Amino acid sequence: MGGQGTRLRPLTSTVPKPVVTLVDRPFIAFMLAWLREHGIDDVIVSCGFLADSVREVIGDGSQLGVRVRYVEEPEPRGTAGALKLAEPLLEERFLLLNGDVLTDIDLSAQLAQHEATGARATLALVPVPDPSAYGLVVLDGEGSVTEFIEKPSSEQLPTNLISAGAYVLHREILDLVPPDRNVSIEREVWPRLVGNGLYGYAASGYWLDIGTPQRYLQGTFDIIEGTVSTPVRERLGADRLAVDGEATLDGRAVPPALIERGARVAAGAQVGSLVVLGEGVQVGERTTIERSVVLAGTRIGAGCELRDCIVAPGCEIGDGTTISGGAVLGEGVRVGGGNVITRGARIFPGVELPDRAIEF
Repeated sequence: MGGQGTRLRPLTSTVPKPVVTLVDRPFIAFMLAWLREHGIDDVIVSCGFLADSVREVIGDGSQLGVRVRYVEEPEPRGTAGALKLAEPLLEERFLLLNGDVLTDIDLSAQLAQHEATGARATLALVPVPDPSAYGLVVLDGEGSVTEFIEKPSSEQLPTNLISAGAYVLHREILDLVPPDRNVSIEREVWPRLVGNGLYGYAASGYWLDIGTPQRYLQGTFDIIEGTVSTPVRERLGADRLAVDGEATLDGRAVPPALIERGARVAAGAQVGSLVVLGEGVQVGERTTIERSVVLAGTRIGAGCELRDCIVAPGCEIGDGTTISGGAVLGEGVRVGGGNVITRGARIFPGVELPDRAIEF
C-alpha cells in the first residue's frame, strides 16, 4: 500500500488510498473484514505515502477484530521490495495482497488448493470480459503457471484469467528478493518460478480494482446494491436504504442509498438512487443527487444537479451548479453558483471557483 494513489486523485491528494472513505468506512476496513471471514487475524500493512494517516485511522486493528502491524518503506521499494522489509515479521506461509482491490473471492479455497498442490506460490486469478487490457496468466491442466502474457493482442488470448492481487507464499520465496532496492514481484520473481512451484487458483466471486474515480464509483454502487458481499449489506437491509436516525430527511430518498448521521436533505430534494451522503452533508431545496458520493461535511445549495460524480469532504457547492460526467471535487473545494463541471474534470483540494466560472 505504499503507492501515492495517483490514479484516484484528488481523493488521494490529502488522504492515502487505504483510508479513503468507501461508502461508510475506510477502504482498508473492507479488506480486513474479508480477511477475518477467512480466519486471518494477523495483518502487516506496508506503508509509504502518508503512512501516519493510515496508523491514525486503523490503529492496532483491535476495533476491526484483527491485529495490525506496520512496515514503512523509506522510499518506494516495489511489490517485492516492500515485502522484503516485512520478512522478520512473516511466518513460514503467508498471504500477500494488493492494497486497492475490492473483492469477496474465497481465500480459504485458495489456501486449500495451495496445500493440496504443494506449491511454493499460488496466485489468485479472476476472469475478465476484455483480457487484452491486462497481463494474462496461462495455466496447464494441473493448475501450474506456464506463461505470462503482458498486454496481449486480440489474436493472442489463450485465457481470460488475470492476477487478482492475492498470493499465498512461502518464506523461501524471499530468498529470490534482493534487499534494499525496488523489486517487482510480478516482473522479477514470478518468471523465475514458472515450472518451479508457481500455481494459479482460478477464483470465482467479485473483484474490482478501485484505483480510479470511475472504479471507485462502481465499487460504491456494487456495495450498496449488494453485488459484492460486505458488512454494509446487513446495514442496508432488504430495502437497500439506510438513513441514520440522526439524519433529517425532508426530501426524497430513492434506494439503494445510504445517508449518514447529521445529514440534512431539504424539502423538494431527491437523493438516489445509488447515492452515499456522508456525515453532516447538507442538501438544499430542489437539488437532485444520483449515482454519486458526497463525503462528510459538504454543503450543497439549492437547485443543484449532481450525477455520476464524487465530492470529497468539506466542499461547498453554490446554488444552481451542475456536477456530472465523472467529475471529482477534492477536499475543501468551493464552487460558486451557476457552474457546470463535467467530462471527468478533477478539481484539486482547496480550489475556489467564483459564480459561473466554468461551463466545462
